[in-house]
Amino acid sequence: MAKVAPEGLITALDIGSSKVSAMIVQKGDGGELIVLGTGQRESRGVKRGYIADMATTEAAVREAVEQAERIAGINIENVWVGFSAGGLVSDVAEVEFELGGHRVEQQDIDALLAAGRNSIDPQGRMVLHAQPALYTLDGLTGVKTPLGLHADRLGVHIHVVAADGSPVRNLDLCVRSAHLEVKSIIASPVATGLACLSDEERELGVALVEMGAGITNVSLFAGGMLVGLTSIPIGAQDITDDIASAFGTRRQNAERMKCFHGSANASPRDNHDMIPVMPISAEDGAGEGAQITKAQLISVIRQRLEHQMSEVRNALSTLKFEGPVGRQVVLTGGGAELKGIADYAQQALGRSVRIGRPRGLTALPEAHGGPAFATLAGLAFYAATDPIDLRGIAPQRTIVHRPKGIGMVRKLIQAARANY
Repeated sequence: MAKVAPEGLITALDIGSSKVSAMIVQKGDGGELIVLGTGQRESRGVKRGYIADMATTEAAVREAVEQAERIAGINIENVWVGFSAGGLVSDVAEVEFELGGHRVEQQDIDALLAAGRNSIDPQGRMVLHAQPALYTLDGLTGVKTPLGLHADRLGVHIHVVAADGSPVRNLDLCVRSAHLEVKSIIASPVATGLACLSDEERELGVALVEMGAGITNVSLFAGGMLVGLTSIPIGAQDITDDIASAFGTRRQNAERMKCFHGSANASPRDNHDMIPVMPISAEDGAGEGAQITKAQLISVIRQRLEHQMSEVRNALSTLKFEGPVGRQVVLTGGGAELKGIADYAQQALGRSVRIGRPRGLTALPEAHGGPAFATLAGLAFYAATDPIDLRGIAPQRTIVHRPKGIGMVRKLIQAARANY
């Protein structure tokens, strides 16, 4: 019989377009995160990160969490949920006031954060994060702990991530319908960055490309925080659909072909390697299985990847990810498990590329150690740190304006380069 969850337990829930996954972790005495149980179910009610079928998604949530509970031998009541749908925006709000040269006290910081909360401009979007990221002393950027220092002017950069309200409310309702309390809804790039980026990468500047099943999120980190974000409505599922359409087979078979035989890179031998294809008609008792060359399969895959990487390249350009800062790209998400994708992306983007996998978790099952589970692991890390959120001193439904440009992003990158 499952026991009641002890203190220090964290349950992460990632609801994606291809799978719903859950992870129960326990915070150890030394602060390490120990995985107690994991669960996974196919996601059929989510399209491009948005919930399209509430009942089907709710059932998948229940089953994934129950599987994790059985393995852990614990009943859980609340979860930290990831949100990866399009419509996510990242902005940085700034506020500064005069101190007159005196020593920074806690009440000064509290007043600054309250002023920062008020600087968030309400324009109809729902805030997921409103966190103090870096402080400034007399214009010097990058101060993490100003308490006790003297300054004429004290300022703060507040990292704000917002999203369209309706998809977030649908996600919240779906999880609560499964009789689970929602501790917090976390923007996927924020969580994923914690799981597969080092502190130094986030400070010096790095682009994180999350290749999900239905959507690709491109986020930019600099100065230790996320400073730019854009979503592309293309994902790994589009490659599967292209294969199914090109060779007249079911999606399930196309996914298997992609995983076992697919690659982002071609070789001369691919023209000789044959792959069996089961036509849709063959599964109904008619027709015979056909064969294609591996080269034909890779050609279909690369055609979609070419379009996807072109969109990623445009996104990086829009975010002003260029120069010395714009050299490192980390690929993660289920799409990053495609064979040869890092080499392909490196050539397509003209940047150094590596695959981002979850790290830092104890007893993580091998099956959940790939890039497809980076967001799930990141949610656990985020919950463990439980960072300050300015919404705690404000009404819970805070809203923020859509960024008007990339000037602040560029300024922050310049500050990161100058101070780190």
